[in-house]
Amino acid sequence: MVERRPDEAGSRESRFLRTLAGEALTPPPIWLMRQAGRYLPEYRELRARAGGFLDLCYTPKFATEVTLQPIRRFDLDAAILFSDILVVPHALGRDVRFVEGEGPRLDPMTSLADVHRLKEAIDLDFLAPVYETVSRVRAELDPSKALIGFCGAPYTVATYMVGGRGGEEQAPARLLAYREPDTFQALIDRLVDASAAHLLAQLRAGADAVQIFDSWSGDLPPAEFARWSTAPIKAVCERVRAEVPDAPIIAFARGAGAKLADFAAAVPANAFGIATSENLAAARRAVPGHRALQGAVDPIALVAGGAALDRAVDTVLEALGDHPLILNLGHGVRQETPPEHVAQLVARARSR
Repeated sequence: MVERRPDEAGSRESRFLRTLAGEALTPPPIWLMRQAGRYLPEYRELRARAGGFLDLCYTPKFATEVTLQPIRRFDLDAAILFSDILVVPHALGRDVRFVEGEGPRLDPMTSLADVHRLKEAIDLDFLAPVYETVSRVRAELDPSKALIGFCGAPYTVATYMVGGRGGEEQAPARLLAYREPDTFQALIDRLVDASAAHLLAQLRAGADAVQIFDSWSGDLPPAEFARWSTAPIKAVCERVRAEVPDAPIIAFARGAGAKLADFAAAVPANAFGIATSENLAAARRAVPGHRALQGAVDPIALVAGGAALDRAVDTVLEALGDHPLILNLGHGVRQETPPEHVAQLVARARSR
């Protein structure tokens, strides 16, 4: 079992961490998914110097700077490690590359033999630069600001490994899960082990909390969602908590909708992310009041700015403001977002 001293995990007075502990704060803490990235000119400048995307992720000096850029600009309550969910299959021995303007590419996995060719355990030494970035950020970040580590949920990472890229509804992975469920289960099991180990390494390096992103499970029917999203995320949480019992965890199953209540009942997380498409009142009923909600401002409203953005922020605060809430987007900041609109969101939320 790993115990983290308070000075290793940052200030426990962090408003973000207080909310994860069940407090409803006014105004709520704020951070944004993809808050560090292509919409910021300082990011684009650094990316040009770093070379490829993975070079940026695996160079601690650069990744630390990118992680801190939005904190300096917007005084957000939490920083999220600049990395990528696909470092996990990379550290399991799969070739991962990023094509400029097109996104990630992997060699598709289509058989049980492909699963057996993965490394038995994630190579944490291969990911040492990522954990060095965590330590560097935690050392530079103000103690009142939290640092979030993360991983992709096993299902979402598996969809990229099977399909070799992103695509509509990630159909290749869904087909494999139906046609060869034992093969898909073997891949999910390997990813549960790897994901838990990756999150624990980030916590040991100084992350204050971790988030598990399931970006692609929302389209699954209820029974498939329970098997491929809920059960693996529950297993990852339990393995993390077995080593770090007080680890704050956020689980985000994008588009869970009516499945959110069962998901929240099964998964032992401190908070649950909600997407823009969710009914806020239903999400509130689905998640008990001692556990936080995170979301759910529309990223398109953030692009629009002005009165539309103010209304989008107000809608979330009015629906969820007296519940433990972390104000965020329903998905990530879009590339075309004007940075001044992020400043507007923060100002609007903190003026109420």
